[in-house]
Amino acid sequence: MSAGRVMGTETEYAIADPGDPGADPRALALRLVRAAAQPDLAHIRWDYGGEDPVNDARGGRLPRSAAAPSMLTDAPGARLIDVAAANGARIYVDHAHPEYASAETVNAFDALVQDRAGDRMMAQAAERAGGLALYKNNVDGKGAAWGSHENYLMDRAVPFARVAALMTIHFVTRQIYTGSGRVGLGPRSEGAGFQLSQRADYLTSRIGLQTTFGRPIINTRDESHAGPGSRRLHVIVGDANRLDAPLVLKLGTTDLLLGLLESEGDSTSLVDELLDRWMLDDPVAALHTVSHDVTLTKPLALANGGFADALAIQKALLGAVRQARRDADRPGPADDRVLKLWDQALEDLALVRSGDDEARLAMHDQAGRLEWLLKWQLLERLRRRRSISDWSDPRLAALDLAWARVDPGRDLPWRLRGSVLRLADADQITRAMDQGPEQTRAWCRSQLLHRCPDAVRAVSWSRVILEERGSDGEPGTRVVDLSDPLGHTRSSCRDDRDIYCR
Repeated sequence: MSAGRVMGTETEYAIADPGDPGADPRALALRLVRAAAQPDLAHIRWDYGGEDPVNDARGGRLPRSAAAPSMLTDAPGARLIDVAAANGARIYVDHAHPEYASAETVNAFDALVQDRAGDRMMAQAAERAGGLALYKNNVDGKGAAWGSHENYLMDRAVPFARVAALMTIHFVTRQIYTGSGRVGLGPRSEGAGFQLSQRADYLTSRIGLQTTFGRPIINTRDESHAGPGSRRLHVIVGDANRLDAPLVLKLGTTDLLLGLLESEGDSTSLVDELLDRWMLDDPVAALHTVSHDVTLTKPLALANGGFADALAIQKALLGAVRQARRDADRPGPADDRVLKLWDQALEDLALVRSGDDEARLAMHDQAGRLEWLLKWQLLERLRRRRSISDWSDPRLAALDLAWARVDPGRDLPWRLRGSVLRLADADQITRAMDQGPEQTRAWCRSQLLHRCPDAVRAVSWSRVILEERGSDGEPGTRVVDLSDPLGHTRSSCRDDRDIYCR
């Protein structure tokens, strides 16, 4: 079981100009990203040399001529603007959205801190860009959706088909505790109601390379940004979370299940038992069913002819991880904390399922850990105060949007801070806005940006290109190889202006 998996998040934000409701969103995104650039780092370009968006984890490559333009992230026309952040993260424009890709971390709790640092950095940039409104959500309720992605480094020796099979079961059912809640049913809010997940209705296929159309539950982009023995699992199915607990659980439970896969390989195992018993007959339909079922009771058809609900499946996944950990030699304190949160979440959900609306409204502690439940409580109380009978009422959509507004110190999640479980320390977040995580290569990348910004010409996840003069005084370049995500930590970097990574 992994005690130090490299992981990170990518968040696309929605933006608006309060003074110009009809402003072009791409122009606003460019404004915000330019405002995010520190003056001494603004000259640094993103190095696309390691990008490979058409390599497919199932084997083979998609011809570039057959790829949708939105998939070709390494194409010159896609390079609108990139900013190298001082903390080792990347800020850029992705289509019409400003995006923050966090620096690499080694557990879900550190990833949470980096994610929250991104929220603050992007909110500050929005203010500098002329008071833009920044939102951390995934949908506009009118057919458009944008991503909140996860990345996990794992052993390439595990067959991808096996990864895809187990992760499909997990991704379909984990939304009962990771969902951020949404007003509206269907991609264009064709139906009135409330559901657990923002992303679910926009996922329409089981598996695929694409991310902006025919969105799959399992994304097959094979681009590790690391050595040949590693694979990066790129996950597009999750919601953007404003509460800490669901974000940690989203990352931490996935980490633990990937560890289960790695510890057992492709032999007969606990994984086989999980796949035999819990494989879903129609994962896409099940994904939508789970999201639309606030009672948590609807059965899902299984491939073996049986039925089960999402809570039962998640209990089985947790049980398998616990059983495997009895023989694990590197449990890790972060893993223990995730397991406790996972267990608590399933207990919370059992109470939610057993109660009626009145009981759910009174669930204070559970709502502090389940984001969709807290949002539902806020909406339900508004419905009762204003005698709103129809979930299509625009006042409900307005409150849903208000939840997503990122305005540190003033926004709705901050005002409810006393009611929610907080797992990220404010001082840690402040430090994370400036310094890269010490346990990954992000530390070296961050230090290079701090100590010799004038010499840095380009950065990527796996290398930094420096300009320097040779002994003959002629200009040249030096490449700092960061292909090992765990090989360039604080302990392996010299603390001087000409920082090298050993």
